[in-house]
Amino acid sequence: MARKLRINGHSHLLPYPEDIPQFMKEKEIFWVDDERKYMLQKGWSRPVTDSSFFLHEKLEWMERNRLDHAVVLNLSQLYGNGLRLEEMKKALRFQNDFNAKVQHNHPNKFTCGFVVHPGFIHGALYEIERCVKQLHMKVLCLPTHFMDSIGQWRSVFDQENDAIFELANEYKLAIEIHPYDGDKMINLENSSWRFHLIWMLAQCGDAYHFYTLNGMQERFPNIRTCFAHGGQLAQMNLGRRIQGFDGRPDLFKGKHHPRKAVGHPNIYFDTLVHDTDSLKLMIDRQGSNQVIMGLDDPYPLGEMESDAQSSYPGKLLDLAIEKNVINNKQYDDIWEANVLRWLFGDDDTAKQELANRILAN
Repeated sequence: MARKLRINGHSHLLPYPEDIPQFMKEKEIFWVDDERKYMLQKGWSRPVTDSSFFLHEKLEWMERNRLDHAVVLNLSQLYGNGLRLEEMKKALRFQNDFNAKVQHNHPNKFTCGFVVHPGFIHGALYEIERCVKQLHMKVLCLPTHFMDSIGQWRSVFDQENDAIFELANEYKLAIEIHPYDGDKMINLENSSWRFHLIWMLAQCGDAYHFYTLNGMQERFPNIRTCFAHGGQLAQMNLGRRIQGFDGRPDLFKGKHHPRKAVGHPNIYFDTLVHDTDSLKLMIDRQGSNQVIMGLDDPYPLGEMESDAQSSYPGKLLDLAIEKNVINNKQYDDIWEANVLRWLFGDDDTAKQELANRILAN
């Protein structure tokens, strides 16, 4: 019997400073300082809190923590919101080419995602075609919200973006929905990390709200959509959404009932909810088959080695076993089978090919 794999469905990777094009620093779009201590944008900086932000150090980190494979998403700082069109196109193309190179050079270790900007549909469709056909990428990364061409913030699941999901459906893509830019959307002082600790969860809940109201899990049956950070507010808020839908039907004409999406086989959530009570609610609501491992490494809100946080990669699932929230089969499936099903749907050949590459390492 083949050993059980440990596949991380939510990871990130920084380019080394020398890999980032000069125009991105000159335009203050995004760069990393030469000492690899900070990632920067115009008027913004964030410390590099772990060496595993970078490729070779990431591989060493994965080896130490017995992680067989990781799905590398795009960097949230490179969604392109607020950039001029040509700058946005070049920045996103750099991100996608960087991720494609990582996947090409390390196919046994990484499956990498690509990003498009929903505010510019024709360019987004072109980039999807390029990334799928030329770069052989199968994970489409999208923000919960985006800034349109007139500066208005919109849900990524507005029906005017259906063309993106029609093409994703044609290519049977896995989709990752991730929040960011809350401080630009919401007129509150950016203090005490509120936009990461509170508003990111609200952004995920809002995106899930419109995904399910628009019945996208039924309208586009070949895509499999995962909501980052457990879509945490989506779990807690289900009852309120149902009551609102039933109590004010005049506000939801033509929409799908929230209850229809619960536990749907094409909707996934990662494990990054930080406590077993939240994990239990998600599993009770959605079913353990719809939950995938997500570490959000190397960020400090991910599951990283930390004495101060009493944390390590995989801690939450280990605690869930101890507290009988899940059994051993569910534990193994969240690490392996569920991630593979999110990535490849019913394509058993593709699942086995990736498993073989991993095991051959």
